[in-house]
Amino acid sequence: MVERVDETARAKSIVLDPPDWPGHRAGQHVDVRLTAEDGYRAQRSYSIASAPEDRYLVLTVERLDDGEVSPYLVDELRAGDKLELRGPIGGYFVWEQALDGPLFLVGGGSGVVPLRSMLRHHQAVESDTPARLLYSARSLEEVIYRDELARLADDDVGDVRFTLTREWPQTWPGYRRRIDRDLLAEVGWPPAERPLVYVCGPTGLVEAAANALVELGHEPARVRTERFGPTGA
Repeated sequence: MVERVDETARAKSIVLDPPDWPGHRAGQHVDVRLTAEDGYRAQRSYSIASAPEDRYLVLTVERLDDGEVSPYLVDELRAGDKLELRGPIGGYFVWEQALDGPLFLVGGGSGVVPLRSMLRHHQAVESDTPARLLYSARSLEEVIYRDELARLADDDVGDVRFTLTREWPQTWPGYRRRIDRDLLAEVGWPPAERPLVYVCGPTGLVEAAANALVELGHEPARVRTERFGPTGA
């Protein structure tokens, strides 16, 4: 590991420089395997947060108190430590410039990680594809990459919208609700424009958002999803 960067109180970015890294596509993930001194092994999948063009490989990990891997990565890993990686993995939940249609990214919590990779890639290739991110978090303090996402919006890389579900500042100008059908209709592109939609986050959010998008008239084949459960990190 090169360094560990604080993103929120519970989420850290792990900056890696793996030898012989073959490169990745925006939206892919890796498997991280830890082996204890007694030989016990635990393995978990983590989305890649960095763009293919970035100097280092970055994983952003949110610590789960009952997890087997995330507490070690977030709290114990130190610069110079080595990790066993397998990847990159995945060919479905990826975005590239060659894909047609506006880009609509929908994320909840740490589900923003692969979407950040897509936005960074979008910026690196100077894409003229319209891009929009709708990101749900419980509070402003739990918004991962908050400053960077604001900068991307300021640089016209994409239209970034936040919605907070539990706590918000008194002067908060953004949405104060969960992602639902009405919010997706308000923020997203009309189905007639055939946006390519990527939804990532907890299983409940992903299923609800995907179903709502199809009900709104979006083609199921153009709604790509990646989900994670409440345990197992």
